[in-house]
Amino acid sequence: MLEEKKKRLIDKLSSQEYIKSERVIKAFHGIPRENFVPDELKSFSYSDTPLKIGNDQTISAPHMVGMMLELLELSGGEKILEVGAGSGYHASMAAYAIGERGHVYTIEYIEELSKIAIANIKSVGLADRITVINADGSKGLEEHAPYDRIMVACGAPKVPQPLIDQLKDGGIMVIPVGSGYYQDLVRLIKKDGKVMEESKGGCAFVPMRGEHGI
Repeated sequence: MLEEKKKRLIDKLSSQEYIKSERVIKAFHGIPRENFVPDELKSFSYSDTPLKIGNDQTISAPHMVGMMLELLELSGGEKILEVGAGSGYHASMAAYAIGERGHVYTIEYIEELSKIAIANIKSVGLADRITVINADGSKGLEEHAPYDRIMVACGAPKVPQPLIDQLKDGGIMVIPVGSGYYQDLVRLIKKDGKVMEESKGGCAFVPMRGEHGI
């Protein structure tokens, strides 16, 4: 039943052009979203909607995950920083898309969720490709910088300077920016030390916590 729902969802996202690249489409096929949602919501795993994962946090709607991964223009082997691990789904999708040569460092502010994310990531066999850290993600993760890509799964009042500093020259960041419940999805491209920003439409994410968050 879930496999049928997954196929219908992938077909829908492809027809709507939320997902286009072979890497992202394969990640949708390869990563079971049901492993990242609470037991009582597993039947909704392939509904294109956010789902509650506890601690007033959500797992993003599949179309938003697909859209953000496509905006990162992944070619394989990248080193990625994620802010807001949640239950580990977005990090797992990215890790699957970039392959064995890449690595995802994902930071979760809420300790309980970071433990859940570690268990979920292990359940899909990606523990060696993803490092989960319980910390203030708004400050980034300096010890492994610079990053080829940075993806942020929480709304920031403005783009935190540490994340800009930790993005490699030529790198791409995707981040929801806005102080309310609704934000603007922004893609930043860093080139020759300068940052170019482009809006990719409205979105709704939980607020960023920490020093550069709410």
